[in-house]
Amino acid sequence: MAKEGADMMEETEFMIDKNVGKETENVESSGGDAKEMRAVILAGFGGLNKLRVTKKPMPELQGGEVKIRVKACGLNFLDLMVRQGNIDNPPKPPLVPGFECSGIVESVAENTTGFEIGDRVMAFVNYNAWAEVVCTPVDFVYKMPDEMTFVEAAAFSLNFVAAYMMLFEVANLREGMSVLVHSAGGGVGQAVAQLCSTVPNVTVFGIASCFKHAAIRDSVTHLFDRNADYMQEIKKSLNPFLCVFSGASNMVTGETKSFFSFAKSWWQVEKVNPIKLYEENKVIAGFSLLNLLFKHGKCSLVKSVMDKLLCLYDQKKVKPVVDSLWALEEVKEAMQRIHDRGNIGKLILDVEKTPTPLMASDSTETSEAGEEEEEPEGDNDSKERMPFIH
Repeated sequence: MAKEGADMMEETEFMIDKNVGKETENVESSGGDAKEMRAVILAGFGGLNKLRVTKKPMPELQGGEVKIRVKACGLNFLDLMVRQGNIDNPPKPPLVPGFECSGIVESVAENTTGFEIGDRVMAFVNYNAWAEVVCTPVDFVYKMPDEMTFVEAAAFSLNFVAAYMMLFEVANLREGMSVLVHSAGGGVGQAVAQLCSTVPNVTVFGIASCFKHAAIRDSVTHLFDRNADYMQEIKKSLNPFLCVFSGASNMVTGETKSFFSFAKSWWQVEKVNPIKLYEENKVIAGFSLLNLLFKHGKCSLVKSVMDKLLCLYDQKKVKPVVDSLWALEEVKEAMQRIHDRGNIGKLILDVEKTPTPLMASDSTETSEAGEEEEEPEGDNDSKERMPFIH
């Protein structure tokens, strides 16, 4: 059994998509001393079987960029949407997923200031974060506090900046308001709850699965089961203002891209009547941190928010909640955990972590979309890795 598990782990690590494999062969044949790195490759949009860990050429440093030796990467529901192809204008696969990481500065482009080799940093990356080395513009890079670990940094940047901007830039949170937090047990949900505690007399209503309640009860004022009819109970306690936060998790259904699953989620969302918003003095708004950074170029605004957040971290008023650590080779199992809403806090890909041997043999499952997948993506009963629970 142990030998069988070891063989399967080896197969998982070195199984390479045909197109990616050809790309790697071309690199090796063109130059024997070409520097390579491990990276997670998304070979095409779809199920978990589209993910592979393989070798690819290291990125080349461009003007105004910083090269980072990655220690840890964040995993978000957005990454599941990318894998399924449920986002606008994604890059053409094969691609390296991931939007945030932490690590050590390995080199800095000429005439680029603010960072030196050896600096401990966290960074936003426009894809390509799930790799041993990344290059990203200096405007997206931030120095880590001395007390912050690489794991915390990978769990900090996207979640806390997004939560802060939704609360204070979009919703104008202030004393005496009420906040309804969907997915309160997730990384963003916990960031929202912590930031709400920095404002006096804010009432936080958290929505989460029952098995998460014991772990997150102290972070919110009132806690409700996500499967219960909680709205009537919440309305009894509402203050004049209510901020509602709902993440991308509601748009991730089956493991593969399915029009019917997506449409089902869309039609379950309550429709908005603009006249009713006007008559009741209500506002609805959307927010995308990555679009703000990579499309709208608001780096200075995000940096000012990051500075405020790092002050709160130094004052021990906020601290990222980490659910578990996974090796790059365990990315499929990590994605399954977040898809199943099994996490309390953030899932982290630890680049230096040794993958845990598979506990059982492979099987074939049928996804919610009705497509037969090459690897199990259902209830995880047939195959499981044991992550490092942080």
